[in-house]
Amino acid sequence: MESNILEGVVIGASGGSIAGITVYLIQYLHQKARDFLEMRRINEWLKENSTGGKWRSTRAIASWTNLPEDRVQYLCSKDKEIKLSTGENEGLWGHRESVYLTDC
Repeated sequence: MESNILEGVVIGASGGSIAGITVYLIQYLHQKARDFLEMRRINEWLKENSTGGKWRSTRAIASWTNLPEDRVQYLCSKDKEIKLSTGENEGLWGHRESVYLTDC
């Protein structure tokens, strides 16, 4: 009798652990995929609209990509191809290729 109870506890604990890990993994992969797709959308828009050394505000990027400003700021800060302005106009973003050519 006790061995049946112990087996049931072990099976329940291992099943719960596997389910918890699976849920965490799916959430993690979903977040990474969402970040990738939204970062690509921002990157493409910024590459087209920051030509000639134009810097774009977080609000402008958010407006054109239909993302919240906080999300745009977070994604822009993570992307290696997007550069933050450090000149007189702080808080502006530009695609590294477009603004690098004008910085030289």
